[in-house]
Amino acid sequence: MPELPEVEAVRTGLSQLVSGKKIKQVFVKWPRIIESPEIEEFQRLLIDETIESVDRRGKYLIFKLSNWDLVSHLRMEGKYETCQKVEPIKKHTHVIFEFEDGLQLRYLDVRKFGRMALLPKDTALTSYKGIMRLGPEPKAETFKLTVFAQELKKHKKAIKPLLLDQRLVTGLGNIYVDEALFQAKIHPEQVAQTLTKAEVNALYLAIIDVLDRAVKAGGTTVRSYLNALGEAGNFQVELKVYGQTGKPCARCGTPISKIKVAQRGTHFCSKCQVLRESKAGE
Repeated sequence: MPELPEVEAVRTGLSQLVSGKKIKQVFVKWPRIIESPEIEEFQRLLIDETIESVDRRGKYLIFKLSNWDLVSHLRMEGKYETCQKVEPIKKHTHVIFEFEDGLQLRYLDVRKFGRMALLPKDTALTSYKGIMRLGPEPKAETFKLTVFAQELKKHKKAIKPLLLDQRLVTGLGNIYVDEALFQAKIHPEQVAQTLTKAEVNALYLAIIDVLDRAVKAGGTTVRSYLNALGEAGNFQVELKVYGQTGKPCARCGTPISKIKVAQRGTHFCSKCQVLRESKAGE
């Protein structure tokens, strides 16, 4: 599943490829991709719209158009490709945006889980439910340690599923939660409110650092992920635990373990990340 760094790489690529282009027509081949409005209205309203920029909030892409915000969530395997009109349409192509210059932006999705919604201009951040529930972006300017610490004290939930929820901080998926927890030396099943002040601080810094480095590396390529420019991410070479089952821990040499936490494959070092029972520490 594309996580924040991968979606940011897609956003960067799309910004280069389609910003300033005017939409001539739109073809929807799989109606369920479009949440709102109705298909015919969606296609009609996009005619003659110009893509002014491509933004991102969490894992959502927001195409800023002349009169609308087009919200796009890639979900499991959604991706965008630009093609000339004459190029054959690949299998699993579900939405095609054709521009006046003949270039097409095609949305492909093997599992068909991705979704798009058209909203009035500049309202996506304040009216789209999926975006409204997101926590702050994982940057020091918006993601505050004091607030993070206060929120963790409220939860008796294991730290990994809590971070995956997107409400405390947005953008963390399975890969980067595992990496951040390893960097902070916290077991993925540790109850959130039992984290010590030092652990909270370490986790806060790890989240910002891991996601920042992953964004700079263009994301992590596992299986078939490519960004909008057809480029693979490079962060996989920096992964310390995710996908490293049985390999020696980079810190202590202990074989990396894999378990299920909240139905997600979870990687950690049993020596560096010890699960303990205790009351919330200071």
